[in-house]
Amino acid sequence: MDVPGGPRLTFRVLGPLQVQGTAGPLRVPPGRQEVILAALLLETNRIVSTSQLVDLIWEDNPPETARTQVQICVSRLRKLLVDADGEVALTTRPPGYVLHTGAGNVDAALFTGLVRRARSLGEGGDREEAVRLLRSAVTLWQGDCLTGLDSGPLANAARQLNEERLAAVELRIRLELELGHHDRLVGELQRLTHEHPLREKLHGQLIQALYWSGRQAEALEAFRTARRYLAEELGLEPGRELRDLEAAILAGELPPPPAPAPPLVRGATASGPEAPDGGPAALDAASPAPIAESIRHETVPHQLPADIADFVADGQRLGTLEKALSGDGRGTVGLAAITGKPGTGKSTLAVHVAHALAETGFPDGQLYCDLRGTTAAPATPVEVLGRFLRALGIPGQLIPESLDERAEMYRTRLSTRRVLVVLDDAAGEGQVLPLLPGSRGCAVLVTSRARLTALPGAHRVELDVLDEDRALELLARIVGGDRVAGEAAAAEALVRTVGRLPLALRIVAARLAARPHWTLASMVQRLADERHRLDELAHGEMTMRASLSLTYEGLAPEDGGLLRLLSMAQAPTLPSWLAGALLDDHRPFPSDLMEPLVDVQMLDVAGVEPSGGFRYRFHEIIRVYAREQLAAQHPPDVRRAAFARMAGGWMHLAEEAHRKVYGGDFTVLHGTAPRWRPPSPYADEALADPLAWLDAEQAALCGMVGHAAEEGLHDLSWDLATSLVTLFEVRGHYDLWESTHLTALAAVRKAGNLRGTAAIRASLGSLYMSRNQYDTARQSLNSALDVFQALDEPMGEALCRRDMALIARTNGDDAAALELYRRSLADFGRADDVVGRAIVLTQSAHIRMRQGEIDLAQKQLDEALDIYEGIGYAGGRARTLRRVGQVLLEQGRNDLAVLTFTEVLELCRDSGDVIGEGHLLRDLGHAFAMMGRPDRARDFYDRAVSSREQVMDFSGGALARLDLARLLTDEPGRSRKLLVPAVEVFRERRMTRELAEAERLLGAC
Repeated sequence: MDVPGGPRLTFRVLGPLQVQGTAGPLRVPPGRQEVILAALLLETNRIVSTSQLVDLIWEDNPPETARTQVQICVSRLRKLLVDADGEVALTTRPPGYVLHTGAGNVDAALFTGLVRRARSLGEGGDREEAVRLLRSAVTLWQGDCLTGLDSGPLANAARQLNEERLAAVELRIRLELELGHHDRLVGELQRLTHEHPLREKLHGQLIQALYWSGRQAEALEAFRTARRYLAEELGLEPGRELRDLEAAILAGELPPPPAPAPPLVRGATASGPEAPDGGPAALDAASPAPIAESIRHETVPHQLPADIADFVADGQRLGTLEKALSGDGRGTVGLAAITGKPGTGKSTLAVHVAHALAETGFPDGQLYCDLRGTTAAPATPVEVLGRFLRALGIPGQLIPESLDERAEMYRTRLSTRRVLVVLDDAAGEGQVLPLLPGSRGCAVLVTSRARLTALPGAHRVELDVLDEDRALELLARIVGGDRVAGEAAAAEALVRTVGRLPLALRIVAARLAARPHWTLASMVQRLADERHRLDELAHGEMTMRASLSLTYEGLAPEDGGLLRLLSMAQAPTLPSWLAGALLDDHRPFPSDLMEPLVDVQMLDVAGVEPSGGFRYRFHEIIRVYAREQLAAQHPPDVRRAAFARMAGGWMHLAEEAHRKVYGGDFTVLHGTAPRWRPPSPYADEALADPLAWLDAEQAALCGMVGHAAEEGLHDLSWDLATSLVTLFEVRGHYDLWESTHLTALAAVRKAGNLRGTAAIRASLGSLYMSRNQYDTARQSLNSALDVFQALDEPMGEALCRRDMALIARTNGDDAAALELYRRSLADFGRADDVVGRAIVLTQSAHIRMRQGEIDLAQKQLDEALDIYEGIGYAGGRARTLRRVGQVLLEQGRNDLAVLTFTEVLELCRDSGDVIGEGHLLRDLGHAFAMMGRPDRARDFYDRAVSSREQVMDFSGGALARLDLARLLTDEPGRSRKLLVPAVEVFRERRMTRELAEAERLLGAC
């Protein structure tokens, strides 16, 4: 790059950051100035915003003076560069800065241009020249991109260039194989497959090179090596390309090696014109892909349950697990499985190890899920992947339906992160395999009662009972070291009597801790009569039942009754109000009912709610034992009444959450099932943020829909399911929406509940409409409407006609839509539902605006806003304000439109509505484009692209790319870069109108 008569400054980012001048290397002060220069070089001749630079330097916690500090760093950097080379300019261009220099002065831009030129030559048939250019491109690299720079977001952009480097190597090898150079490639490919064992393309190229070099046996062995590695490390079979290659070799059907091809005469017809200065055409190339999408804040999940204070560590076992999870030094995905009998402490050990590794080993987060493998309804991989993707920042609306697509999105999301995944209580290998990430930076820790011997590459730790020393240590930590030391012989006899099983020992020790006047010898004596059962404790379930009975029989009658009734609850964790509901006890602090069970460890404290109340958890073995006692001691009518109160409590809280979100009991139908009111202070505090409560209790609420259906409470089942649409719609939980509704639908049909059947079908119509399944939605809504009309149910009719109008509007039938909206308004009026009225006014205003009836549209929107502001429904206000902004644009009142869109953007950000944020960024781009301010419009379109594609909303991102390309007619290179992926998305999603325009613009490039 540094040639006589060439530029005075050249820049390297393909390796450590370096600046080379005619007098030698130019020293850039380390730290912030290095980060800023690197970001500007990756975006040479393009704007990098100040906010992006702030994120690069400080990531999550920028100081208040961050923008000022960036300005100071840029000023110093500008002086440093200008003093060294007057041709390099670092200029201020709102909303940030641009580094102006020739593309040939930056190795990344030179590399990208050379690869682009080589690809074009290869496609044109000039493989030899393409190979020469690719070799030149790869020699520009001096190590991994931006080695040594301390900026997590910038590292993501560097990884992208590193990936392009490997892709260039693979392309060059493919071209050389086509030229017949297979024999000279074998050694290089053996090295590359060793360095990059997960790249199947390199394995395939090695197999071809070996076979064409007459080394058939080695080619097949290379396939077996690749297959073994993929199976052991990832649990995956090789892809179709590799499998087809093996089959062709075995069948003798692989074509012979290509004969060496004579080089083409290079010229305008074969390879296009040379660069004007005779140098590589790459000097004119655009610089690397923008890094805007790589520098946004990424969600960092921390889902581990709390560690326990009295954990008894086995240092060797901990060290083994930690080493396995760090990949055993082999650069592979760390995978460990903890197995053993019930009660041996598998989950406790897993959580402890995870906490020990979390901060230093896995800084990008920890995912945790109880797979419920020992229950009748284990968690499905589809369900778990949905939870994990939401925790990783993907909105529910963008999470695909199928297992394969979810797994692919999950692996993509983790590909550049170091995340620890803890999968507790797995039923078997089939439940775990789809949840394994593909990135070697991640690790997975699994617990299970099964041995999981078919989990490839896993380091297995099988837990048994504690040895005597650790059993005594655990006893001392719970009851006190002085008591154990004072009765050493009795302590030894006690741990031997309970078989050194951790759960049994904890239960017995808890009784002693709660009764300090008891001696350890007296407990040994009490257990003597149970010797037969306690001997069996180390051999299976019957022994566990015997040990549990020791504590259970010591409970007060009311505590035992509560334990039995609590076993009916199927939620992962139990809120304290459940105790009050089951016993019909209205005391203000229902946790007082739970605490005696905690004292003897029949319940665990699982955490603290935002309201300050405690949450509790059963050990599954104890839950099973309590259920057995429930069936034996409570008659069916008592059980049914208690269950109805518990279900009624969930229903009351879900109903109240809906009211708080909507400002009242609006746009929803309710059944007649009785409610049970938890204590007012608890409900008020828990529902202070109703959507957060619905999020937190999602598993319990959805489970109660099915449980109520099983128990014959069909009216409550459909009522709860439709009330939960408040959560499903906002968060995009379409899979939960469907599963709960189909469960409730089966129950109401079986019971002949017509009103409930219609309510569920109407709600399913809304779901299908959200999924763009308009024919299915129309059928469901028509079926529901017929029943509602027969029942004279105005609310049901209003909801159906509102949604049917939206379908008509989407299909372009404005006349039918307006008539349905008119009738829906009348129905909502009969039901006295003002929110329903406001929604219809907002939706129909869009048609009026499209038809040019601006004044009428504005009048409808004003009325809707008055309604929303009067009742405090923030979500409705945001949607209507966005329409107001669009009307203002139609009226040419652009400044007011920008103010309105900005206000709605803040509302979306406050509520965590990432999809809405993308819409508003694009709206602001439209507004500034109409105002004749293309620079601002480009900035907002750029941010819209980044916002959408960050959460994998590629159709939304493609629309914003198209918007941006319309403004970049004077920059054909960048416009083409925007349009190529957009065309692919439009074609895949069958967005024909957008596809036609994108292809037209692409042709003009």
